[in-house]
Amino acid sequence: MYLSKLFIPILKENPSEAKIKSHQLMLRSGMIKQSSTGIYSWLPLGFKIMKKIEQIVRLEQNKIGAQELLMPTIQSAEIWKESGRYDDYGEEMLRITDRQGKEMLYGPTNEELITEIFRSSIKSYKSLPQLLYHIQWKFRDELRPRFGVMRCKEFFMKDAYSFDLTDEEAKKSYNKMFFAYLNTFKRLGLTAIPMAADTGPIGGDLSHEFIILAETGESKIYSDKKIIDVDISKYTTKDDSINELRKKYDSYYAVTDDKFNKENFEKNVKKENQLITKGIEVGHIFYFGDKYSKPLKCSVDLQDGKKVDVKMGSYGIGVSRLVGAIIEAKFNNNIMKWPTSVAPFDVVIIPSLQKNDRSNYTKSEKIYNHLKENDIDVLFDDTGENLSSKFKKFDLIGIPFQIIIGSKSTDDKFEFKEIDKKSETLSIEEIKNKILNKRNSN
Repeated sequence: MYLSKLFIPILKENPSEAKIKSHQLMLRSGMIKQSSTGIYSWLPLGFKIMKKIEQIVRLEQNKIGAQELLMPTIQSAEIWKESGRYDDYGEEMLRITDRQGKEMLYGPTNEELITEIFRSSIKSYKSLPQLLYHIQWKFRDELRPRFGVMRCKEFFMKDAYSFDLTDEEAKKSYNKMFFAYLNTFKRLGLTAIPMAADTGPIGGDLSHEFIILAETGESKIYSDKKIIDVDISKYTTKDDSINELRKKYDSYYAVTDDKFNKENFEKNVKKENQLITKGIEVGHIFYFGDKYSKPLKCSVDLQDGKKVDVKMGSYGIGVSRLVGAIIEAKFNNNIMKWPTSVAPFDVVIIPSLQKNDRSNYTKSEKIYNHLKENDIDVLFDDTGENLSSKFKKFDLIGIPFQIIIGSKSTDDKFEFKEIDKKSETLSIEEIKNKILNKRNSN
């Protein structure tokens, strides 16, 4: 992509309404534009990053055997009344009446709808377990939307739902999702700590939030510092291995403020290991048994002809929120460093262009074409700005690698640097291999 053709409305100053760094950066770098309070248009740069995050989330869901479907954003109020949540959910639910007078709603979550789909389709215990997910827009009419995409009204979310025959089997599904979430956040360059949490309006008796440490977070957390060092790389998707991983995490004290007990904290965590800080929730998983299956009459036939209500869990990741969360974790000293797994481009070519000298432009174009031929997503800054302005702009945007065509370049060697690190002089083949190796490692 040539920068002159890219739709990227960069702002020179931080907008006054943006109070945290992710909101500031997303507005300044032209990733989003506010449509109305708490609702945003996703512009090409931001949308591209979000779609890369979505794909990583999808791949990790597929690895544990979850199957993707797509449910609508608008749901019938009838199934919510059937479950008893229509009136209980509160004013965050956007209620709608269609032209025939039928009560509808813009889905804030999908427990009712997925249960209705399952109960009308699956009748026998032989079809269990089932693990279904979709990635779809949600709407919650937040009273005070703030912090950009971190707490907005309309957001892009992955929500999954498990259906099992027994509590024991259901816990296996829960543990699989626990494992998938840890791997998802690791691939996004984040250290997410699973914390025992309150179940809230979803309900149930087992719940974990996945929290990344950040002073701008809304969740207060209490934890043993040693939990951060748990190495998940030696665990596999096998039930025994995942169960061992759950036990490892459960051996450390880690809770959100709604589960905090001072006496238990001080008893279970040595003073030097006590971590009290804030964090950003990037995922939440719940096990709620037959909370929805019982009122919605979602049962299967057993071998002896008896019926049993299925056991359910739900599992959410805020895909659009993760864009902001990564910024909060990685943006530092006016420099954004996207993980290579989700960066908007693999590399940017930054030439020093002179009015009467086309040599740097010609070199840049040759490199651009070669990298494109090797399936490298490259941005070519073909604008006439001076180098200093270009460097500031790309520090802001955060493309992980830069090729600088200027005084340090020769006919076959070019200045190459990873953002926020010292540069080196490499051949185009060395540059290509370095980018591909880094990208493939994610």
